Amino acid sequence: MTEGSSRRKLTVMLLPDGGETRTLTVSYRHLRALAATCSVVALLLTIMAGSWWYLAARATGVGELQAEVEIMTRDRARTRALVRRLESIEEQYGALRTMFGAAQPEQRTGLWLSPVSAPRRDDGGERERRGGATRPTSWPLSERGFVTQELHGGKNAQHPGLDIAVASDSYIRASGGGTIVDVGEDAVYGLFVVIDHGEGYVTLYGHASMTLVSLGQPVRERQVVALSGSTGRSTGPHLHFEVLVEGEPVDPMTLVEQPG
Repeated sequence: MTEGSSRRKLTVMLLPDGGETRTLTVSYRHLRALAATCSVVALLLTIMAGSWWYLAARATGVGELQAEVEIMTRDRARTRALVRRLESIEEQYGALRTMFGAAQPEQRTGLWLSPVSAPRRDDGGERERRGGATRPTSWPLSERGFVTQELHGGKNAQHPGLDIAVASDSYIRASGGGTIVDVGEDAVYGLFVVIDHGEGYVTLYGHASMTLVSLGQPVRERQVVALSGSTGRSTGPHLHFEVLVEGEPVDPMTLVEQPG
């Protein structure tokens, strides 16, 4: 900037009506300083406005979060109340069973439920306590059921076992103690379980809705190994029960007796 330009001034004359004329003189340097100051003030005002908008938006979000927290708190309280209600119902049900002398499931049916955890290797004493391998002589259901089809033919039988109609999800029990040698799903038998009872005796349980044992697991007589269903080639819920001796099908009714 030259010295001449720095000395340039702006003169503003004020002519009031009927009054004395006034003159205001401002240098260009002062005008530039005033313009810079106004720019800074405008920038600060813009920043303040933006900050206010941001804080307002965050405040709105906090309100929404608080509303969600209140809803979750109410839901949690309702859940706790429901749990307490269920516990109360269970206690009342237990009291009624005790009042009427209801037997425990094992006392009533003599069945053994499969363990929840994976089977562990048992020593000799544990295997003896489980019952070990025994011939299949127990009815393979916790219900009587209805025999709808018996074993047909001999060695080349087209139907090598019993079909026992029973409600879905009834307990299927091991007819004797032994070891699970096959468990899975087949196009014909659906979900099935095979137990080796030793001495050449093997039993098969087909058309289950769910299997409750694993390969290699030892089971005892009357232990629940599956739930009845209608999987595979089936027209309704039932159990297909086979007994094989040395690989040949035999009539299960020669070994087991249907409950009265």
